[in-house]
Amino acid sequence: MREEELENLVRKVQHRQTEFQTVEIKAAKLGFPHKIYDTLSSFSNQDEGGIILFGVAEEDKYEVTGVYSVQDAQKKAMEACEQMEPKVRAVFSTAEIEGKTVLAVEIPAVEYWNRPVFYKGAGRLKGSYVRVGDADQPMSEYEVYVYEAFRRKTRDELRQIPECRIDLLDKERLNRYLTEVKRERPRLAALSDTEIMELMGVTSKGVFTLAGVLTFAIYPQTWFPQLSVTAVALPGTKMGVTDEDGARFLDNRRITGSIPDMLDEAVEFVRRNMRTKTVIDQNGHRADKDEYPILAVREVVLNALIHRDYSMLTENTPVSIEMYRDRMEIVSKGGLYGGGSVKQLGRSRPETRNTALINMLELLHVTENRYSGVPTIMNEMKRNGLPEPIFEDIRGVFRVVLRNGIGAQEDEIDKSDIRRAVVEFCSIPRSREELTAFTGKSRYYTMSAIIQPLVEKGKLKMTMPEKPRSPKQLFVAVEQQSGY
Repeated sequence: MREEELENLVRKVQHRQTEFQTVEIKAAKLGFPHKIYDTLSSFSNQDEGGIILFGVAEEDKYEVTGVYSVQDAQKKAMEACEQMEPKVRAVFSTAEIEGKTVLAVEIPAVEYWNRPVFYKGAGRLKGSYVRVGDADQPMSEYEVYVYEAFRRKTRDELRQIPECRIDLLDKERLNRYLTEVKRERPRLAALSDTEIMELMGVTSKGVFTLAGVLTFAIYPQTWFPQLSVTAVALPGTKMGVTDEDGARFLDNRRITGSIPDMLDEAVEFVRRNMRTKTVIDQNGHRADKDEYPILAVREVVLNALIHRDYSMLTENTPVSIEMYRDRMEIVSKGGLYGGGSVKQLGRSRPETRNTALINMLELLHVTENRYSGVPTIMNEMKRNGLPEPIFEDIRGVFRVVLRNGIGAQEDEIDKSDIRRAVVEFCSIPRSREELTAFTGKSRYYTMSAIIQPLVEKGKLKMTMPEKPRSPKQLFVAVEQQSGY
């Protein structure tokens, strides 16, 4: 890092009076900080890496206090890097700012298959950290497992379920599948049904696999009650808001069965609970328009069911569908497999989790398995004049938000304190246009006098912080521990 770049970074920290997702500051005027292992771990485990600034003190209002000894601080930082597994290869640079020396330690991202990077003194489970905003937090057992499973190529959907017997399967679906295998996979056509099921992952050593159970069992929830879908329709824009009769839910259902059955029932639940409006064109022709394009809904639910994590650590977490007045959220356990970024969804072909399960559903014509799901979702939302879908991958949880274009009602949010109202309005990501319409002020005043101060105070955050001026930029509330 050049000296000018380092000084600009320090000024940015001072201006915002906070650390960032990729920047940590350490006061080092009187000696080397006692603890940097957690930051070395968290920065190494994120795709952007990170920078530790020694010589800036948070307790002194982010003033430059300088480093006690650049040579000794660099030596101790290198020793700390050697205590990590795998070892961290940091890059050092310095700058003279206000007559004092600041030391920058750049921590590069480690390849996904070598993560998690952890402090050897604490071990992999207790010494692995993840960066959340401006804080380093211990990884959960599940987050550590995700990396281990990818490195070892663990196939969780192929684990054996000995309790399942063939008489508990949907025989019509299984026969249809075997017929399709013989037609679509000519090299397998001459084999017996037993051999086909073994080679295609329906069974493993003669025992039905989890993928086989989820696809062909009459009722997989006999063994996995939570491998289901919970679906709720709510009257307001957040959980807990009631309608005029005091009801918290307009509809509430647990959807069970095989994956094909759950997909059909989940789509029907959405269809039943979404609004339909009548549109009259310039020629006087009437047509009904659904609140959400049903094809996009089907793809989102299907992706949640087939790409979710099916390890033993997640089998007690169902897929959830939450229909609010202004949006729908579909949440599943298991982030993007093999790393990658949500920004690349629909543009690249990521690693695939649950390949045997997906192949079974492809042959049953439930899914195409051609990486067309995300482009279909985006195109359907655009074609229907709706906001772009939001994809989030946060600590092993994948969320898709479909918005219907309806803003929060004036009578639901008290605007006597406009900043507090804006934070409440941003319980879901909002565009500049939505915020301007909500405040009733000019766009310049809204962004400069209301939104920017809330961002700087940590009340709001940008969904695309690396591109603050992007026309696709959205602002969302940061969850607070207590109070406003």
